[in-house]
Amino acid sequence: MSRGEARGKESSGTVLYRKGPAGVEVLLVHPAGHYNRRAPWGIPKGQPNPNEALEEAARRETMEETGVIVDGALVALGHVDYTRSKKRVYGFAGPAPDGAEPRCASWEVDKAEFIEITRARRIIHPDQAALLDRLVDHLAGLEALAAI
Repeated sequence: MSRGEARGKESSGTVLYRKGPAGVEVLLVHPAGHYNRRAPWGIPKGQPNPNEALEEAARRETMEETGVIVDGALVALGHVDYTRSKKRVYGFAGPAPDGAEPRCASWEVDKAEFIEITRARRIIHPDQAALLDRLVDHLAGLEALAAI
C-alpha cells in the first residue's frame, strides 16, 4: 500500500486479532494523559518516518506502543480519514503472534489490551470503526475459502 496525495498527517497501524473465549478479539490502545481519560480507544498506530513503508511503520508503532512484535503476514485494510482533523490512518490486519501479551510500552498509551470485537466496535474512535468492519469482512472471506 502506498501513500495517497499530500495530506496534513498520516498514520499507519495494525489491527491484530486472535480467537478469544467470546470470539474474535482485537488489540486496541487507549491514549495516555488525564485529558484523554474519556477519549476513545484506537489501533496502535503512528506516523511513518521519512521513506518508511506504511506497513513497516505499522509494525514499528505496534511494537513501540504495546511491546508486541508483529512478525507474520499483514493484509492491507485500506485507509480511513478522520472527519474533523482530516488525518488519514492506514490499517494492516493480521493474526496476533502466539502468546502475545500487550503492555503499555510507551508514554503515549495507558492501556493496551485485546478486546472482544463487539465491545471494541463500541469503544474505538468512530473514524477507525470502518477498519474493524473491514477486518470482519476479511475474516469472513478466509472462512469461506477454508470451507471450499
